[in-house]
Amino acid sequence: MKIAILGGGGAMGGIFGGYLARAGNDVTLIDVSKAAVTAINDNGLTIEEKDGSQPVIRVPASDDPASVGPVDLIINFVKCYHTEAAVRAAEPMIAGETAVLSLQNGWGNAPRIASIVGEDRVLVGLTYHGGTLLAPGRVKHPGSGMTYIGELTGKPTERLGKVIEAFRAAEIETTRSDRILDEVWKKLALNACTLPVAGLLHFMSHELVAFDGTKSLMAAILKEVVAVAKAQGIALDYDERWAAITGLLEKAVGGKASMLQDVEARRQTEIEVINGAIVEAGKRTGVATPVNETMVWMIQAKQAHYLQARAQ
Repeated sequence: MKIAILGGGGAMGGIFGGYLARAGNDVTLIDVSKAAVTAINDNGLTIEEKDGSQPVIRVPASDDPASVGPVDLIINFVKCYHTEAAVRAAEPMIAGETAVLSLQNGWGNAPRIASIVGEDRVLVGLTYHGGTLLAPGRVKHPGSGMTYIGELTGKPTERLGKVIEAFRAAEIETTRSDRILDEVWKKLALNACTLPVAGLLHFMSHELVAFDGTKSLMAAILKEVVAVAKAQGIALDYDERWAAITGLLEKAVGGKASMLQDVEARRQTEIEVINGAIVEAGKRTGVATPVNETMVWMIQAKQAHYLQARAQ
């Protein structure tokens, strides 16, 4: 397939783009960071694997989507607040049967993409792979996991099968989901429980399950997420999610949550589409979400503090 990765200079965009390129696909990493584009084009993309290997993958990078031409698939890994700008910039790559797949965190990106390119082009997915950007052109891949993909409309299609086939051929374990919103909310539950807690306390992933206080906080967040999901008819089981979340964290030794990476780099976080999405859905369904709302307030305050300091 001919594939473009939006946010290809980041951790997850680099991992997926690198794997897909290594499997023989025609991949271009698209990023606004000139440092990332230059490093990747000059030196290749280095992925530090969990087993200690450090393969260097040759894959082209560009900050000009128009130079790439039409592609079969666009995979969007940009932060939520860049979604509209990134997709509009990518329009020269969209023609014929081009599909746009969101593998971003949180909930809300797919409807934004659909409003620009049309619902019929949009695929929705999520992944349990972990990644950390170490330097331009260098990413760490501390943990692998399942990737789920489905049509935004919920109907299986031939193109969905082709995308999943390409992912599997690239050694990205992938499952088709005809109820993709259930899967999205499972991942949203993980993110809502872990990301703001790590961002506020500066804990590595495995440290989140090392203390009673953090476990109690995450459990309280999860109870609200499950209640909001059930109010919308989304299948989410508390016991299954708690076991999955704690199990993942115990294995993620050395992992660093994306929101902690944002806080350390003094960047805008994605709190609005993670815990903020829980709060918004709670208001719509009449479910109280005080713990999630507190997480939003605290991250927003922390973020405003460092963004204000950076602007001075």
